[in-house]
Amino acid sequence: MVNKGHASEKTPESPQAKAPAATHAKAPDSTRRSERSRRAIYDAALSLVGEAGYARTTIEGIAARAGVGKQTIYRWWPSKAAVLLEAFVDLSHQAVQGEVALPDTGDLESDLKLVLRATVDELNDDATEAPYRALAAEGVVDPELAAAFVHNLLEPQLRLYVDRLRSAQEAGDVRADVDPRTALELLVGPLAHRWLLRTLPLTHAYADTVVEYALRGLAPR
Repeated sequence: MVNKGHASEKTPESPQAKAPAATHAKAPDSTRRSERSRRAIYDAALSLVGEAGYARTTIEGIAARAGVGKQTIYRWWPSKAAVLLEAFVDLSHQAVQGEVALPDTGDLESDLKLVLRATVDELNDDATEAPYRALAAEGVVDPELAAAFVHNLLEPQLRLYVDRLRSAQEAGDVRADVDPRTALELLVGPLAHRWLLRTLPLTHAYADTVVEYALRGLAPR
C-alpha cells in the first residue's frame, strides 16, 4: 500500500526536483553565430568599398557596419584587403553556384561572344566594379594578396576558357599547335586592359570585336 502522507509530499514537484532538466537546454550554436557574423562582415566590406572607396574603408568601419567587434575581424583576417578578397570570392561563388563551364554549342565564336558580353556586364556592374578594382590595385603593391587573388578567383575562371578552347581544338575549330592558356589571354586581356585603364568604354560591341580578331589568328590555316 502507498503511504498517502509521503505521496502528498511529492505533489506538486519542488523546484529542486525540476532543476536537473534545465541542464539539458540546447547550448547556442557558435558555428551558426560565427557564420552569421562572417556573412555580415562580407556584406559590410563590399558595401563600404562601393560607397566610400577602398582607401576610406577601415577595419573599424567594417566592424561597425557588421555589428561585430574589430577583434573578431582581426581574429579571422590579417587585413582589410584579405577581408575584401574573401568577401568578393564568396560573392562570385554565389553568383555562379554549382558546376560551371563555358557554353559549348559547337559554335566557338558565338559561345565566346556570349561569355565576353557577360564579362563586360560583370565588370560594369556597380556591385562588383569597386571591389574588383580595389583588389586589382592592391595586388600591384601586395604580392601575397595578388597571388591569392589569382589562385582563388582568376585561375578557376581562366581554366574554363582553357577547357573550351581544347574542346574547339578537338573539333578542328582551333589549330592543334595553339596553346589554350596563352590563347585565352587574347580574349580576356583586352577587356581587362580597357577596363583597368579606362582607355575607352567597355561594351558588348567591343567584346564581339575582340572575339572576331582573336579567332582570325586561331583559325586553321
